Amino acid sequence: MKIGIVGFQGDVEEHIEMLEKISIKRGRGIDVIRIRKRDDLDGVSGIIIPGGESTTIFKLIQEYGIYDEIRRMVKEGKVPLMGTCAGIIIASRNTNDPRVKGMDLIDIEIERNGYGRQAESFIQEIDINGIGKYTAVFIRAPVIENSGSAEIMGKVRDKPVIVREENVLGLTFHPELTDDTRIHEYFIKMIEREGSISSGASAVGVMA
Repeated sequence: MKIGIVGFQGDVEEHIEMLEKISIKRGRGIDVIRIRKRDDLDGVSGIIIPGGESTTIFKLIQEYGIYDEIRRMVKEGKVPLMGTCAGIIIASRNTNDPRVKGMDLIDIEIERNGYGRQAESFIQEIDINGIGKYTAVFIRAPVIENSGSAEIMGKVRDKPVIVREENVLGLTFHPELTDDTRIHEYFIKMIEREGSISSGASAVGVMA
């Protein structure tokens, strides 16, 4: 299995370390690569767009010619995608930011920095469908204002924070900044086609 992390800016190394930890735990190899050009997408089994600065990541994936290719691969069902924080902004249907054109890979509408600036960052325990109690790290997090046809897997303050639609998993928080591997393991199961197609909208309650 080869998983590609869009590798221009943001929490790239943290995602790599998390996947390497899981590879050791499972006792079988997960090859992790940084995606910086179109050829890097050859043979990948899954793609992660990390947290960081969405305007910068968007500009660079367009400049290096991988925006359209990632969109095509995911739209055609060839690979699952996980977007965290900035990544979910880029994957969304509507970013509400003229500087960032969403890939329309998941039917959600986003408000950037919806919880406030860096000083308003927070840690919150949430309850996630299929995963359970999870301590999530929110840093200048976007808010999902409209979840459309996406399945809501968890909420904070009555707003969705983790959603899924078919082969796309989106999070407004940073699972790579914790020691908890379960969300990355969930994404690996999507890659392995263990229930990779989600069929309903099912909300869960969370601690507010």
